[in-house]
Amino acid sequence: MTESNATPPLSYQPAGGVEENKDARNMAMLCYILAIFTGFIGPLIIWLLKKNEQPFVDDQGKEVLNWIITVFLALIACLILIVIVIGPFLMPIVWIANVVFLIIGALKAKDGIRYRFPFALRLIK
Repeated sequence: MTESNATPPLSYQPAGGVEENKDARNMAMLCYILAIFTGFIGPLIIWLLKKNEQPFVDDQGKEVLNWIITVFLALIACLILIVIVIGPFLMPIVWIANVVFLIIGALKAKDGIRYRFPFALRLIK
């Protein structure tokens, strides 16, 4: 009989693991922070420079870029919805959600945890 609540071995890591490389964690966090201030330009540059060297930056850089594309499409939808007067009310909600999720992602990247945005379209694989 096996015991179901046995403690995991010391080398156990959650699914996706935790990034140990501090430089990779800092670069991934920088992708998230730059996305707040520069849109897609900052994260794109970091991702293009570091994607072949650091798998964590590759993964999180793609995640940030996918999120920015999703937010851009949501803002286009808000512009279209201006016609029926709901667009101006949705734009601040999209912007606030963008900033909040990017801050959460930056904090997770700082800890070396792979973050996934809840509503992002996965266009860059």
